[in-house]
Amino acid sequence: MNNERNSQKQENYLHLNWHRFFGEARTRILLWYVLLMAFFLSLSIPAIRHRLFLLVDGRVNAELVEEIIIFDEVLAAEFDSKNGDVEKQLKEKYRSLKTYSNSQKLSALLDIHLSRQITEDDTFLIAIIEGKFYRASSKALPKLLQPDSELVKSWGKFSQSIRGEYKVSDSRVGSILYVAKPINIQGKTVGVFVVAHLTAGERQEALEAFQVMIEVILVAMILVALLAWIAAGKLLAPLRVLTATARTIEESDLTQRIAVEGKGEIAELATTFNQMMDRIEESFATQRNFINDAGHELRTPITIIRGHLELMGDDPQEQQETIALVMDELDRMSRFVEDLVLLAKAEHPDFLQLETVDIGTLTEELFAKSTVLGNRNWELDGIALCRIVADRQRITQAIMNLAQNVAQHTQSEDSIAIGSVVSGSNVRFWVRDTGEGIAPIDQQRIFDRFARAANSRRRSEGAGLGLSIVRAIAEAHGGKVYVNSQLGTGSTFAVVLPIDEPSESRK
Repeated sequence: MNNERNSQKQENYLHLNWHRFFGEARTRILLWYVLLMAFFLSLSIPAIRHRLFLLVDGRVNAELVEEIIIFDEVLAAEFDSKNGDVEKQLKEKYRSLKTYSNSQKLSALLDIHLSRQITEDDTFLIAIIEGKFYRASSKALPKLLQPDSELVKSWGKFSQSIRGEYKVSDSRVGSILYVAKPINIQGKTVGVFVVAHLTAGERQEALEAFQVMIEVILVAMILVALLAWIAAGKLLAPLRVLTATARTIEESDLTQRIAVEGKGEIAELATTFNQMMDRIEESFATQRNFINDAGHELRTPITIIRGHLELMGDDPQEQQETIALVMDELDRMSRFVEDLVLLAKAEHPDFLQLETVDIGTLTEELFAKSTVLGNRNWELDGIALCRIVADRQRITQAIMNLAQNVAQHTQSEDSIAIGSVVSGSNVRFWVRDTGEGIAPIDQQRIFDRFARAANSRRRSEGAGLGLSIVRAIAEAHGGKVYVNSQLGTGSTFAVVLPIDEPSESRK
């Protein structure tokens, strides 16, 4: 039983390993490479073989033509020579004759020429006189070149030069390439001189060389495939490191990064992955801080409400006071939740409802609304005379948040000024006070969620989301918010908005 289980586990393990092996990127790349090479090789093999045979046949035909040229030169030089070898051959052969016919002269010339010529293997010189086989360069003629063969008989009927190929089914012969040249003497065809070659031997040698070439190519392909496998493994090693790193990353530890080596797509991918991890780590840290701060802000009013309800007695006046306190804490929680919802909506494309806004009129309205926020010395510094495309309600909300924040951190004897001005392609709103000022270390931090200035002598009733909302509204318009402040001399909060319409991505 245990043996069966072990065997089954081993089979499953092998199956998973093979499945993983064929699922790897470098395996797929290598398989595609091998398949493409095999495909092109399968297409090229017949073409190369055909081309090789053409080259062999071309070389053989050139040799056949050269033999014909040599015979023509011999025929022109020796046929009518009185002191040549042909004349000697005729005197020895025909001693009783003083004159010789053209056929006799030709036979003597052919005897001399064929006895002298040394041909390559499978090449045969055949002489035909007056339509009949006369002699060949070799006595051991193939069956197809025997004197009584149909091919030889057909050559004897030629009256003009012909170069051709006679194909046969016998693989030992292959095909016969030949050049046939009629022998014309005094305007009359006396015979035919034929140079023939059996291609089987030449082609077999070519095929053997071609087979060796294919074997070398296959061995080279295997070696190249192995090298490509190793090279692909090294090239894709950063991907495996990336995968291993991604598997080990946990929410509690987002600090792991991939070492970037060299240049190229893999290095760029590793860099992009590290940048993504930086953003994720920052996002997780922000999310944890947000949850912790939100939990703290909600925990405080809940604790207050629970404590007062648990201690509330039967006295009607005490009950009324407890109910009033509970309602106040619930209102604060409600405002807190609404602010969180607003910050979440700021990331949506439909956060802004754009319209044409008269900045001068809006500035006057903002000043009028701000004066009810507290008993301060309110001033209207300046009014910008322009129109912009923006969300009127969101801008009002942002400036009123600034005014309320300033009012909460100033005294009754302080001055608060509100104004607007056109600056280049932007319009700038500001809220300026003569209060206690903000420390340099806090001037960027106060725009973060739940942040408060460390040097503030008064604690705001809010949750520290007001300035975050101002920044979200400004950035949604394609603008920004900043503060200039010195301790003891006051602060100036400014919202800068582009006069042009915000991009489509922020609508």
